[in-house]
Order: sequence, then C-alpha cells, then structure tokens
Amino acid sequence: MRQTAEQSAVLEKARRRLSSALDLLEAAINRRREHDRQRGELEAQIQAFGTDRSRLAGELDHARANLSSLEATNREVAQRLDQAVDTIRAVLEAQER
Repeated sequence: MRQTAEQSAVLEKARRRLSSALDLLEAAINRRREHDRQRGELEAQIQAFGTDRSRLAGELDHARANLSSLEATNREVAQRLDQAVDTIRAVLEAQER
C-alpha cells in the first residue's frame, strides 16, 4: 500500500504540474488574443488615418489652388486701384492748372 500512496503522490504532483501548465497556456492564449485584437484595432486606425490623409491632401491642394487664384485676383485689383488712383491724380492735377 505504501507504493500506492507514493504513486498517488507522484500522480498528484504530475496532475498539479499539468494543471499549472494548462493555466499558463490558457493565459498565453488570452494574451495572444488580446494582442491580436489590439493589432486589428491599430490596423483599422492606420487605414482610417490613410483615408483622412488622402482627403486632407486633396483639401490642401484645393486650398492652395484657391489661394493662388485669390493672390492673382488681389494683384489684379491692386493694379486696377493703382491705375484708378493715377487717373484721379491726373484729373485733379489737370483741374488745378
């Protein structure tokens, strides 16, 4: 019976080690699942950032084009105002003579 008790103790020790190993394996699997879930979320965010970047790049190009147009219009208006001021000065000078 002594041998049976020793065998039982050995088996119990092996069972505890197996149980501990299974617990560690389960914890590792759960960590891996969480890692994979987080990675999926990060990949989705990266995709969204890429989409936003493309949209913002298009908006920036459009804004730059508008800015160029406004600058050209501003130069034209400034030139016309300079011409108008010169004309008014010429008329005033002619009236003073």
